[in-house]
Amino acid sequence: MGTPKLQIRPDNPDFLDLPWESPLDDWQHERLVEMPTGVHRHPVAFVAYDEGIYAIKELSRRLANNEYRVLRFLEEQSHRTARPVGLVERDWMDPHDEGASAVITRYVDHSFPYRRLVSGAGFGERRTQMLDALAGLLVELHMVGLYWGDCSLSNVLYRFDAGEIEAIMIDGETSELHASLSDGQRRGDIEVMKENVAGEMTDIAAEIGEDLDAADIGLGVDIERRYDALWTELTSELLITRDDAYRIRERIARINDLGFSVDDIEMTPAEGGNLVRMVTHVGGRTFNSDTLRQRTGIDASENQAKLILSDLNYYLAKDGDVSATGKSVGTFKWLTGRYEPHVRLIRERWHGEDPVQGYCDYLNHRVALASARGSDVEPEEAFRSWEAAGFPGFDPNSAPPVVAGG
Repeated sequence: MGTPKLQIRPDNPDFLDLPWESPLDDWQHERLVEMPTGVHRHPVAFVAYDEGIYAIKELSRRLANNEYRVLRFLEEQSHRTARPVGLVERDWMDPHDEGASAVITRYVDHSFPYRRLVSGAGFGERRTQMLDALAGLLVELHMVGLYWGDCSLSNVLYRFDAGEIEAIMIDGETSELHASLSDGQRRGDIEVMKENVAGEMTDIAAEIGEDLDAADIGLGVDIERRYDALWTELTSELLITRDDAYRIRERIARINDLGFSVDDIEMTPAEGGNLVRMVTHVGGRTFNSDTLRQRTGIDASENQAKLILSDLNYYLAKDGDVSATGKSVGTFKWLTGRYEPHVRLIRERWHGEDPVQGYCDYLNHRVALASARGSDVEPEEAFRSWEAAGFPGFDPNSAPPVVAGG
């Protein structure tokens, strides 16, 4: 026995009050809390501090160091990975033992495991959202050169993101970082995903007594199709004439609409100089969330940010002052006169956990009212209607609103 070596990042607890001399499974401590989580192959515990809730996972020394390094890299590239907080090493243990080290991550707020979404032997009306969420996460990780090596439904947490679902990577001990991935590495990672997902869907069917023929074992194949379509959209070359500059703007707009930022555009002459070959270098899938944070200071996931930005832009368009100063003043008015008052009401009255998601639910209701009426609906009236209706959320079978009119 001894004192562990703790490497903790700033603005977090020191975790020194925890019983590190004992394995996680033996802990009995006042800070332990139960949180929604998936199936883990390693011991995991959750602890609560004033700063928030943290997940602690025991691993061998090599796996722990690899996961911590991978998560540290990914936090600069994506909003869809667990945030690493600390690395613990029990120097008195064999480094190959599972309890020799531990990785501490910040618990993903408002998240839940995939089994919360299961309907019968599959995902029912949430199936399309699951496909898009996992496919988008894999594309984003592959874009930054990460080979996951163990993508599965259990190694991801989920949370509602406006009318969609967001998938968040939480396990990276088997991952590898590269400057870029070859097509073979990408295909190999997808094959692992399909095998894991098929096994998980088969287990679900067996647990509820369904015939295995009813299991949604094709889920992984459908994720692959979505992945391939998104990858092609983001990486394909575009051959244009020198007079077709508008197509460059269109390409960037499509990529941004998918949530990805554009780092730079490479253009080289082709076929004697009459044509130009355009290659877009795509960054992280944080375009809308970064834009919203820069303009308002609001932290939101990607689809939430896209919807809230539409509400802000609609407000500014009605205000009519298109100057930089006018937009700045209008944004402040929207933030203090519309967004913040409604979020306070949502915190007080709404039954959900994430007030940003609540605001998106409210916007969705307001758009539905305006569409049915054929005219704008005042925000206060829309909120009263949303509350009277029991705070309805998004219909999984309907597309989310594009413009939050009202």
